[in-house]
Amino acid sequence: MFVTRLSRQKLIPRSLTRHLSSTSPPPPSSSKLHHLYSFTPPSSLLQNPNPNPKTLAPSKKKQKPPYRPPSSLDPTATKTLRSNLPFDFRYSYTESNEAVRPIGLREPKYSPFGPGRLNRVWTGVCAPAVDPTVRSVDGKEDPKLEDKKRKMREKILGAPLTPPERKILVEKCQRNRTKRQINLGRDGLTHNMLNDIHNNWKHAEAVRIKCLGVPTVDMKNVCTQLEDKTFGKIIHRHGGLLVLYRGRNYIPKKRPVIPLMLWRPHEPVYPRLIKTVIDGLSIEETKEMRKKGLAVPALTKLAKNGYYGSLVPMVRDAFLTDELVRIDSRGLERSDYKKIGCKLRDLVPCVLVTFEKEQIVVWRGKNYTPIEAGQFLSDRESFDDPDSDLVCGAEEHDSLDGSNTIGQ
Repeated sequence: MFVTRLSRQKLIPRSLTRHLSSTSPPPPSSSKLHHLYSFTPPSSLLQNPNPNPKTLAPSKKKQKPPYRPPSSLDPTATKTLRSNLPFDFRYSYTESNEAVRPIGLREPKYSPFGPGRLNRVWTGVCAPAVDPTVRSVDGKEDPKLEDKKRKMREKILGAPLTPPERKILVEKCQRNRTKRQINLGRDGLTHNMLNDIHNNWKHAEAVRIKCLGVPTVDMKNVCTQLEDKTFGKIIHRHGGLLVLYRGRNYIPKKRPVIPLMLWRPHEPVYPRLIKTVIDGLSIEETKEMRKKGLAVPALTKLAKNGYYGSLVPMVRDAFLTDELVRIDSRGLERSDYKKIGCKLRDLVPCVLVTFEKEQIVVWRGKNYTPIEAGQFLSDRESFDDPDSDLVCGAEEHDSLDGSNTIGQ
């Protein structure tokens, strides 16, 4: 065996042994490329003899805390908001009257802002800005609030607009120029709508507001509440369409803190609008008047979600010849035509007779004195004066689409 192995080794030629030995990889310094072309391989191709121990060590990242869904039962999960707005927070500012005190509540005094989310106490009707520990149903107003409100509004508005500036802003709010619009419906100016107005003011100096439904019976109150709660200025009005200007010194980053209502609170219980017996009449006379009022021809028919701005002047004019006026409100919600009757009682003024068969029947009263012509016209001109800040020229009335019809 040993002899055969030696014989085999002698048979292998030397050239083959050289060739086999050349197949082993030479060191980088003695490679053929380096010998012919003076090529040195980059350091990235070579093995790192001394690796950095920091790169090989596992990274210690801070672990995120486990996710906890928000809960209203956890007092530490929500932060208490503090608002410096100098007025009481209500669900609706146009459809609530601070002078009328409710006789009861329909639910416990649960705050619609959420438990512990606001530094004001909910009284069942409003969240007063004066005394956070008030327990009564109607909070007392601080006489200093009006002064503070006036100073804040003057500071934000700055110098009044010139007619060319007002015209430019109104043109920017046309339907063919922008789609930004806030709809004011049957609930009137709600608290959460204030936040929508400020969100629109971040992108534009003025915002278009379209008013329809019950609040349009008293448009003067709507405009007053808009300017009072937003500290803005109404620069144009055509029917139910308004253009609300934010002011020269308005800074979006310094907008007031407006906490949002998470749900709609139940309305409190108010005294009855229609009494069993009308004051000054007997039971028989009251029954006879209600039958007669339902047989009177209707003055007008109210359209659902229409514009009722001319309803009060129509009733006043009808009282010049008739003592009873009937308004057909079929198709409207019961709460809507009750609110309309309440507004007519205060604005005309008149006496509510009945709401039967979806009809609003009002009586002018025994000692009725018609409104003088000058007083009646001035009440309308104070809001529709072309020279005032509320309404611009007639050429701008056609640019904004406003419906002035009551009936269908």
